[in-house]
Amino acid sequence: MMKMDDTLNLKKRYLIWLYKETKEALDRVDRKFTQIDIDKFIREELRKEELNYQIFFEDFNTYVNNKDKDCETLRSLKGDYLNPEHQFLALKLKAIEKAIVKELGADGLEEIKNLYHQEMVERILRSTEHK
Repeated sequence: MMKMDDTLNLKKRYLIWLYKETKEALDRVDRKFTQIDIDKFIREELRKEELNYQIFFEDFNTYVNNKDKDCETLRSLKGDYLNPEHQFLALKLKAIEKAIVKELGADGLEEIKNLYHQEMVERILRSTEHK
């Protein structure tokens, strides 16, 4: 017979895993939209020196234009997402968050969101350490 603490720990680990897997899948699409605004700003800043670095600027400009096209294919006229899989992931994440609140409370959800954010930032920092 499992102790109550063991059951709660198993549920918590499963909810963390489920949140992480779903959030990562959703983020793969969402980050295109958040990155494109930043990339466009950077492109405009680089445009000031475009003549001095023409080949590099052209490569970056192509990169930004391609990302912008990807975003447009995912967006409907209302600014919503066309991709049903993405819509489903957004609904699934909301359901997972409700399950977390049910099992662990609002503080548990906040803790899991913070752990996820911390992990993503650490991944970014680790990925640049080896270059």
